[in-house]
Amino acid sequence: MCMISCSSSSSSKRMELQRFFLLLLFVGLASADLLQNPDFESPPSNLAANYTTPFVLLAENNTIPGWTFEGTVQYVTADQTIALPDNGHAIQLGQDGKINQTFIASSDDMNYILTLTLAPGGRNCSANANVVLSAPDSQIVFTLKQHYGNETWESYGQYLGRWDRDEPINLVLESQTTESDSNSTCWPVIDKLLLKTVETLVQGNDNLLLNGGFEVGPEFLSNSALGILLDAAPSPVQSALRQWSIIGMVKYIDSKHFSVPKGNAAIEIVSGVSAGIQTATSLTEGSTYKLEFMLGDANDACEGKFIVGVQAGSMVQNFTLQSLGTGSAMKESMTFKAGVGSTTISFLSYSTNQKKDGVFCGPVIDEVVLRASHGLKLQPRLKILIYVVVLVTIL
Repeated sequence: MCMISCSSSSSSKRMELQRFFLLLLFVGLASADLLQNPDFESPPSNLAANYTTPFVLLAENNTIPGWTFEGTVQYVTADQTIALPDNGHAIQLGQDGKINQTFIASSDDMNYILTLTLAPGGRNCSANANVVLSAPDSQIVFTLKQHYGNETWESYGQYLGRWDRDEPINLVLESQTTESDSNSTCWPVIDKLLLKTVETLVQGNDNLLLNGGFEVGPEFLSNSALGILLDAAPSPVQSALRQWSIIGMVKYIDSKHFSVPKGNAAIEIVSGVSAGIQTATSLTEGSTYKLEFMLGDANDACEGKFIVGVQAGSMVQNFTLQSLGTGSAMKESMTFKAGVGSTTISFLSYSTNQKKDGVFCGPVIDEVVLRASHGLKLQPRLKILIYVVVLVTIL
């Protein structure tokens, strides 16, 4: 009997593990297979096997798999002339350079978020050309002038749009010179694109805010330890950090490379005074609510005094953390009454911080939870009532 049951249990566990790993594989492929050659590791056609130049000009008989192009576009190989993630390959957009790819929307009513890596086109090279990213429902200009890491390249997250199944979506990346003399421009380099799909979020029972733990955002690149920069996004609907608008520049950080108070992701406010995040929700006028959140540092050697202004409706309160840059965090809270109309919840930095190497950094915000204050008080009473009902039933 024991042999039969043990064998059955072992077989069941193996099947569960197989389903688990198949699920992981499906999740990984769900984003990766939307774009062809997203990291440009498949070289151009007709590329000579013994080429030595770090830049290969694309032409009609020398195209890049998965992409079409216009203007001056070059294939970049690993070389000391230009720093690339993982010493891989990339694309440089020269004068009037443009690449594009059309992908097919995979599901109904899904949100699409893109992670991409950008860099100026050489070492000790100022970024004098912008990168314009566009899709049917969005357009953003990356200036590449301010760095928030130790590498020349940085990863960005961008919301692309929401489409229905089988819709053809044209993704375009093009250079935009900012100088009258185009020859002096350090043309931008693009590498490692990762497209992610996200369903519409549903509010849970334990938090009146959607995505309060910041777990839903752009996909982290496996090789990047620098986090993902999120540029200004006035609308939470069109933000890569779902349900939160972005003010200034913030960094989306993961628990693998940074100190994250809870879960897998958090927000570091990196661009100084008046930068931060904001959302809004409908509450009952005159009712009392409690807002809780975690305030900390990313364990990235960012030392100094963090001052964060938190707004909840008409109430504003400042919170301060003296950071040693070693990954500390503390839980904060504030109570407020809801007013008329939608209630704004925002976190803004009131200080500008830099590490010793000059890299901008700042406070970490995580695990933002909003609850009705009376709901917290009634919870113990509800537990007692349930206990009494169960006891009476047994008797």
